[in-house]
Amino acid sequence: MADVIILGNGPAGISAAAYTTRAGLKTTVIGKDGGALLKAHKIENYYGFAEPVSGEQLIHDGLEQAKRLGAELVSDEVVGITYDGDYVVEAKNGVYRSAAVILATGSSRSAPKMEGLRRLEGHGVSYCAVCDAFFYRGKSVAVLGNGEYALHEAMELLPVVGSVTLLTNGKEPDVDIPREIPVDKREITSLEGDPVLSSVVFKDGEPLAVSGVFVAVGVAGSTDLARKLGAEIKGSSIVVDETMQSNIPGLYAAGDCTGGLLQVAKAVYEGAQAASSVIKQVRIAAKKS
Repeated sequence: MADVIILGNGPAGISAAAYTTRAGLKTTVIGKDGGALLKAHKIENYYGFAEPVSGEQLIHDGLEQAKRLGAELVSDEVVGITYDGDYVVEAKNGVYRSAAVILATGSSRSAPKMEGLRRLEGHGVSYCAVCDAFFYRGKSVAVLGNGEYALHEAMELLPVVGSVTLLTNGKEPDVDIPREIPVDKREITSLEGDPVLSSVVFKDGEPLAVSGVFVAVGVAGSTDLARKLGAEIKGSSIVVDETMQSNIPGLYAAGDCTGGLLQVAKAVYEGAQAASSVIKQVRIAAKKS
């Protein structure tokens, strides 16, 4: 078991890892790719580089730094997180436990542009299966997405609801879908219902009657994971205090997922602050034990 799990291997996550490993904390960093920074061709507004550096190079050097300092680097896709006295992080290829978690996977992806989706959020449209499955006991629901995260959400719903349909919105599934989960690949034009969701309407004009749609497009971002634990969210950002802790003890966030200036400099600072807070938490806990 790790002292801290850091989700995200960009500037915020790696900055945090540099502090926690140097403080002697057992640190696991889980990330899938470099996110938006990977697409940056040239960065010339970050301190310490006489010549511009590419986002790809910055990510590579950060990972090498974390590795040299002793962090465990795991390349995996996180699909869920729970708490049972420790934080339990579920990924595609394993389950990881820790006393604290730093969310640093960047800003949340935008929800798909679909008529009725925003209007029906909280009225049939949800972003968290583990949070809201209870409200749909015995009812027909759908999960919007085509990857590992969508499958995870569908499997969370399956034992509770009446039926689950996976809606891929014109895409092919990226994972093998169990036989008990029907897959509908048609493109969606709108979500209908007033005041609550009643159906999904496809491009061919045919409706599918459902009581709930769970959005799980792409991979789970920091905000998605924070929401599963009941953390306070404002817009698409995780609300944190001056120590970078959310309203959930032991759950911290850093970088783009906290909103504000979307810059490497801010991410590095917040990663350092979150790490400093985790170090204090772990040391206080060690003294009490």
